[in-house]
Amino acid sequence: MRTHTPLEAPPETPGTPPQTLPARAPVTVGRSRPVLDVVVPVYNEEADLERCVRRLHDHLTRTFPYPFRITIADNASTDRTPEISARLDDGIDEVTAVRLEQKGRGRALRTVWSMSRAPVLAYMDVDLSTDLNALLPLVAPLISGHSDLAIGSRLARSSRVVRGTKREFISRAYNLILRGSLAARFSDAQCGFKAIRKDVAERLLPLVEDTGWFFDTEMLVLAERAGLRIHEVPVDWVDDPDSTVHIVRTATEDLKGVWRVGRALATGALPLDRLRRPFGDDPRDRGLSGVPGGLARQLVGFCVVGALSTLVYLLLYSLFRLGTGPQVANALALLLSALGNTAANRRLTFGVRGRDRAVRHQAQGLVVFAIGLALTSGSLAALDAAASGTPAHSTELAVLIAANLAATVLRFLLFRAWVFPSDSADRAGSADSADRAGSADSADRAGSADSADRAGSADSADSGAPTVPDLTDDNPRTTR
Repeated sequence: MRTHTPLEAPPETPGTPPQTLPARAPVTVGRSRPVLDVVVPVYNEEADLERCVRRLHDHLTRTFPYPFRITIADNASTDRTPEISARLDDGIDEVTAVRLEQKGRGRALRTVWSMSRAPVLAYMDVDLSTDLNALLPLVAPLISGHSDLAIGSRLARSSRVVRGTKREFISRAYNLILRGSLAARFSDAQCGFKAIRKDVAERLLPLVEDTGWFFDTEMLVLAERAGLRIHEVPVDWVDDPDSTVHIVRTATEDLKGVWRVGRALATGALPLDRLRRPFGDDPRDRGLSGVPGGLARQLVGFCVVGALSTLVYLLLYSLFRLGTGPQVANALALLLSALGNTAANRRLTFGVRGRDRAVRHQAQGLVVFAIGLALTSGSLAALDAAASGTPAHSTELAVLIAANLAATVLRFLLFRAWVFPSDSADRAGSADSADRAGSADSADRAGSADSADRAGSADSADSGAPTVPDLTDDNPRTTR
């Protein structure tokens, strides 16, 4: 009978170049290596494990057209789960069992996904609450090269879900929190039915800190912020009334994770640039004669930020005007709104993240502010000179709106030509370099991986150290 050697998380490879991902391409399908690796993380699941794995194996055998693997990731179970895992590993060729000595669903997924050589990685909960007919639609966009990640959604319109009011409320409330705090656009973060391409996982997983239930959410938020494509599949889902998930503790840890990720995103602490990939077929990236690259998107972003800044400016001006004269109220309102306008345009319009040159950009923005102040102050001075007596407040606002429109046009031109030009050029140059180097880098990495595989086998033989489950063989099994 096979024995299970504890599996530790592999160390992160030093010196990994942080260039962007290569352009998406269809997965190379062969008959000698699994295309899909489905991980089933378990902790003390002796009652459901065998039924789940056999049902999943039968479904994949009947419906999945490519080679596959099912990996049981045992999170330090203390019941008969390891024994059942070993029996399934012995009896089914496509099943592999691994053992981790620490708990945590996120830790299990990170460990197995990091060691797997399958180009498409997935996981599902052991209770099989999600109908398995959604599995092929889940992974098909990843195999074809259309998407980077895929998730099952219980909140899609065509999903059919059976669960209690309490869990329904918690799930929807949690997703509302994600939308409000992290600007998440995916509909269901917690459904235990997800997949990811291996090349994306290699870059994304080192950035995900959580090792528990928040792992899924953090992974999705970072992927979405990096511009990766997330495919959503409506699922049929039936609640498991015997679920061992501790709702209150899980919710508390999730909220802590939301705060941590939100703070990291706000400060630019995450190197999300390494997750971006060139979209050669994206119509937004096609060069148009006479139209500078990115101009359309920058105009839209600038107009949105400008409209919000104008509303903030008018509100501040009206408040300051209650206690000061028009010139002082205009200067204060314009100064505060200008600081916010520069920060918003820096991030949203021109895509500059992190703290690098942030002070310089604000200083240049203040110069632009001074020009706008001269225009608006000059307009007020002209109004005072032309009017007999004190002009009406509505007239002041109308003049200021007209002056701000002129200042807005000038502000966009100065932002694009003076404040942020080098950042746009640097990003474009980096993307072009990554495009040109993509093929060579892929070949180099493949060669290095092959060499490492050969060297690793020799080292294991020489050292006599205990081996771990081999997740790279055509028919992977645990060691005897």
